[in-house]
Amino acid sequence: MKELIQLIDEMMDAQVITNYAVFGAVAQMRYTEAVLTLDADILIATKDDDSIAVLGPIYEFCKQRGYNPEGEAIRVGAWPVQFIPAFNELTKEAMANAEIADIDGLDVRVVRADYLAVIALSVGRAKDRMRVLALLEAHAVTEYDLAALAHKHGLEGKWATFKERFLDE
Repeated sequence: MKELIQLIDEMMDAQVITNYAVFGAVAQMRYTEAVLTLDADILIATKDDDSIAVLGPIYEFCKQRGYNPEGEAIRVGAWPVQFIPAFNELTKEAMANAEIADIDGLDVRVVRADYLAVIALSVGRAKDRMRVLALLEAHAVTEYDLAALAHKHGLEGKWATFKERFLDE
């Protein structure tokens, strides 16, 4: 992970990306017990967020440093890494409000638990529902926090369905 963090810092210094935050399973591990993951997901912002080729400069930057693509990811040390442009207001806000965490002795921006849960809620796959439940069970987030953030981002229906299915008795 240290190698990835150093690469992200280099991208920030070179202004290849203007902001980032770790999310997905790697971020979840900050708040819950360890989970199995095969890759690292990094939300990113760039100067050219509106460009269809937003990932081109990132792939080129990585390639110049010996990090090559593997499918949709770039291998950085032991980690396949997916650089994912913040794709809606929720993910942009999550990145802007990321917390600083210490990983391998380095400061890293990590999506907060409430945003992590609501992003998972918005996606809605089985593993995403498990993420929401794990964050609730770990007391990393409350039902009130999720309801408020879901409401703010127009996800009241998804929250109500999730709550009825998994939380209400």
